Amino acid sequence: MTLDRFLQELVMLLHLCLAAFLGFFIGFERKMRNKDAGIRTHAILCAGAALMVVVSKYAFEGFTSDAARIAAQIVSGVGFLGAGLIIYRKQKMFGLTTAAGIWATAGVGMACGGGLYIVAIGATILIIGIQCLFHIKVRIFQKEKRYSVRIRFRREEGASKIIKEIFNVDQFNQLILERNDNTVMYSALLNTTEFVASTRLDQIMIEYPFICTIERCDDD
Repeated sequence: MTLDRFLQELVMLLHLCLAAFLGFFIGFERKMRNKDAGIRTHAILCAGAALMVVVSKYAFEGFTSDAARIAAQIVSGVGFLGAGLIIYRKQKMFGLTTAAGIWATAGVGMACGGGLYIVAIGATILIIGIQCLFHIKVRIFQKEKRYSVRIRFRREEGASKIIKEIFNVDQFNQLILERNDNTVMYSALLNTTEFVASTRLDQIMIEYPFICTIERCDDD
């Protein structure tokens, strides 16, 4: 190995170190939010992506292979890794932001491997900035919180309208009708943005005797 080649590979190693360093900071932000993919995952992924780019760019010099092919495979391969972080549970999607961060972190590693240091550092700052900015407790950045309530009531004149007004909803998500002798009962599920404390639920049942049961089921 010549001295020039030795120095060149040292520079390549610096590419990988910078990638791991930037991946560390992206992963640290995720770890602080108790996400599944944390420091080790992001650091290894970022360094690994940089390694693949370095190998594709320098290891096959003189060959007719297209160096961009490996970079393209990194993008699709990391997509499968990110898909494993996405979970659908209780009618909600979890892990989308972390999966997107994993995908973007691979891009940072690729930039490091290609020697685009300013782009890599700038992208890292941008990714972490977006993650932090949209976690600020500002109403415009927050998803509207919704609560699920299951209510059982007797059929009476204006009962449905009263219940909709109490919980500030336009319609019931589910409505089940039950007939017991001469009594018709409704079991309804509704989603509301109004949080109703347990003491208020007691008051509602006292004020409106046609309401038999009220159950908060936010985690259904």
